[in-house]
Amino acid sequence: MPTLIDLRRRIQSVRNSEQITQAMKTVSTAKFRKAQRTVLEARPFWHIFPELMNRLAYWATVGTHPLLLRRDEKRIEVIVITSDKGLAGAYNSNLLAAADAFLAGKAKSAEVRLVLIGKKATVHFRKGPYPVDRTFGDRTDRLSREELRDLAEELMRDYAFQKIDAVYIVTNEFKSILAPRIMTHQVLPIEPLAGPETSATWLPDWDPTAARLAGFILPLYVESQILHAFHESQAAEQAARMMAMDNATKNAKELIDDLVLQLNKIRQAGITKELLEIMTAVEALKQKE
Repeated sequence: MPTLIDLRRRIQSVRNSEQITQAMKTVSTAKFRKAQRTVLEARPFWHIFPELMNRLAYWATVGTHPLLLRRDEKRIEVIVITSDKGLAGAYNSNLLAAADAFLAGKAKSAEVRLVLIGKKATVHFRKGPYPVDRTFGDRTDRLSREELRDLAEELMRDYAFQKIDAVYIVTNEFKSILAPRIMTHQVLPIEPLAGPETSATWLPDWDPTAARLAGFILPLYVESQILHAFHESQAAEQAARMMAMDNATKNAKELIDDLVLQLNKIRQAGITKELLEIMTAVEALKQKE
């Protein structure tokens, strides 16, 4: 049975942990609100853009732009986005498990190369079988738009020079505070959309020319999709950490209540024992008199 001083020390330790988790929850809440605002404001544009590019790929003639050329997947580049830190529940472990399954499936028919964003992804794939072309393994929450644009330009250049045949992104998409959704998205090549809206009987009148329009829009599209995945990941990460710290704070409070109850029981048992000893001594003195 633990002593009173052991219980008091443990209670104080749990209270200190509770203060830390409460503070981390407050910080994550502030970061989450900022990330959520960014995502919700730009999500309509991000979600409509792929459909527009699919129509463009259907309407444009072959050779309009190198990014519209579709080839068999012999070499692919996969961007995996995780967080730098833990304490976010199953946010990273679920994503990395899904990434492993996706990469294993693609590796059966193509050479897989990686771009890793986040320290957790960097550590996970450090000794893996897939070569890593580029890593962002520190302070990814401060990645600038220029750095992501540079990554997009590098991927587009590799695709145009046929060094790679496809680009995929594996990340967590912010769905709700309770749980993110793992998203596997193909950025390149752009698949043509066939349907009533893109029927061959109705073709756009290009102004300026199709090549100039594609040359302006396609790089913007690739950059926007990488930004989309990055900001969705940031919002999902902060939501997961906020919920994890909230659960940790609640568990700490419940543990403190249990420890205080156990402490009071031990104190009560000690007081009862002392009273019994005093009463026994008094009865013994009375009998001697």
